Amino acid sequence: MRWALPKSLNGFLLLGLAIIAIPLLVAVVHATVQMTRLTGTTQKLVLESVQATRLTRDLFSQIASLERSARLYQVLGTPQVLATFRGNDEQLDGTVQSLRVQLGSAEASADLARLSELQAQVRSEVPALANTTTQSTGLEAFGPLQQQAARVAELANHQIDTELKTLRTQTTQARGKLLLEAALMIPLLLLAVLAFTIGLGRPLRQIDRAITELGNGSFTHAIDVTGPVDLQRLGRQLEWLRLRLVELAQERNRFLRHMSHELKTPLANIREGTELLMDGAVGELGSGQREVTTILQDNSIKLQRMIENLLSFSAWQSNSIGLDPSEFRLRPLVKQVLENQQLTLVSQRLRLDVHVENLLLYADRGKVRLILENLLSNAIKYSPRGGAIHLRARATGDELTLEIADSGVGIAPDERAHIFDAFYTGRSPSGHVKGTGIGLSVVHEFVQVHGGSITLRDGEFAGAHFCIRMPLRANRNAPLPGLPERGAAPERNKANAA
Repeated sequence: MRWALPKSLNGFLLLGLAIIAIPLLVAVVHATVQMTRLTGTTQKLVLESVQATRLTRDLFSQIASLERSARLYQVLGTPQVLATFRGNDEQLDGTVQSLRVQLGSAEASADLARLSELQAQVRSEVPALANTTTQSTGLEAFGPLQQQAARVAELANHQIDTELKTLRTQTTQARGKLLLEAALMIPLLLLAVLAFTIGLGRPLRQIDRAITELGNGSFTHAIDVTGPVDLQRLGRQLEWLRLRLVELAQERNRFLRHMSHELKTPLANIREGTELLMDGAVGELGSGQREVTTILQDNSIKLQRMIENLLSFSAWQSNSIGLDPSEFRLRPLVKQVLENQQLTLVSQRLRLDVHVENLLLYADRGKVRLILENLLSNAIKYSPRGGAIHLRARATGDELTLEIADSGVGIAPDERAHIFDAFYTGRSPSGHVKGTGIGLSVVHEFVQVHGGSITLRDGEFAGAHFCIRMPLRANRNAPLPGLPERGAAPERNKANAA
């Protein structure tokens, strides 16, 4: 008869359950029977021991009471004392009968019969002791009666010890049988583990790796699962999902590019018209009209920046672009970014706390400018009117440490794991319209391509406190961390939020 591993997952599960469950069930049933038997024997032994101990104790006590009442009757000779003697005698008879039932052995029956004979001798001679002062044979019989009671007690203890020894032997034998059964089950369990490892371990690892890659946004590796037909079918479903996600990512990037380009043309017309109004091309504007025009111009600039972020994000998600580094000073670049935001800063009455060293960087100037602009825009958006924005930059060894913090409410703990995800928009402060959700994502991508990292810090400022660490001199050929080869679908990396 030829045996083969099952081809379906259900077959593997049934085989494993059979290998494990049947021996385990037999062992459990056998152990239950053994434990039930030992428990019953133990309970019986304990009960008999307690009863035998109590009866032997009562035996000595009742013999002493019987002797005391006999001696008292010898002195007083009253019917009341004689009645007490007879009552004690009846109690002693009852105890002897209980011991005869409790002990049960032939030797115990003979000893108890001898004790009853001595008791009958005392019972027959005590009535003649009334008002006498001489020693009576009845009283002398109490000595042998006490000795016989001691022999009975010793016999009861011996019987308990014998039963206890028998119970200990049975317990040892049961323990040996259970250990033997456990030892026999070990090879069966190892066989079951081996079968599951060979039959299910590899395909499950393949599925786990595929799901992890899909969850991280990596769609570059085809999914091929071997093993039971059920798991192969699941692998084909995951491969279909991977291809579908690749298509959706490509469609999303095409949509972003097309929509951004379509929006740029009417936006450029709006900006040109606004600038013409500001220059007085159609007549001098009043103070109210100029204020409205300034608002239009400021918001058109913000809208243009959003569109540029969309285009930048789409380009980064489409392919892996190297850096275009050059040497430049950081302080003039920061000054330029602050001047571009000057109107917003003044309108919000925000105070700037700037401490920037005039460092010489070798990096992509355009990307560093966008990093500063996005973080500064984010700080302005979430700072209350009349608040403060802190901007610091210094050299720490061979690294640039750039910090931007606001005085807002900060970022909630449940949002920190997602703030660098593309298109994620957290809770916006009242009065503000939510953005596109890509500003911080673009910052994260640009920091990573420079070989740096961005984290959140706590404790120093009331609001959000971003800290960027990146090399002072970037590598021109450094690939973007977390992105696949050119032409493949992208994989996003999440920042570690402190």
